[in-house]
Amino acid sequence: MRGERYFKKGEQEMSSDGKPWNPYLAGALAGLVSIGSVWFAGKYFGASTTFVKTAGLVEQLFSPERVAQMEYFIKNTPGVDWQSMFLVGIFVGALIASLTDGSFRLQGLPALWEERFGPSIGKRGIIAFLGGTVAMFGARLADG
Repeated sequence: MRGERYFKKGEQEMSSDGKPWNPYLAGALAGLVSIGSVWFAGKYFGASTTFVKTAGLVEQLFSPERVAQMEYFIKNTPGVDWQSMFLVGIFVGALIASLTDGSFRLQGLPALWEERFGPSIGKRGIIAFLGGTVAMFGARLADG
């Protein structure tokens, strides 16, 4: 099976019957939920604005006058909004799914990472931070 190249036994996402989840079905369902979100609420799924607003919320604790003068935060007030709850829902939903199908586990490094790049958690952290920075830059550049 093609997935065995990337996952060892017990590392795939599993449904309650022990079979891997169909990624095409899951993608199609996520797409339908996204369409429903726009259709019924007029809101597109997104997360990058939430991270920026959260950073502004934290910065307000230390320098509220600076945040009040920033052009971006005048347009997008820092705070908890529907996107923040959307991200919390993603975390909670993924946790519930992994607990109910028995795939939940705590681990410092995924086996695939360790096989390819070694056991350094620090190296993983640096690369993850850099990748997140590039992704966030791209999302903000696209006004996402």
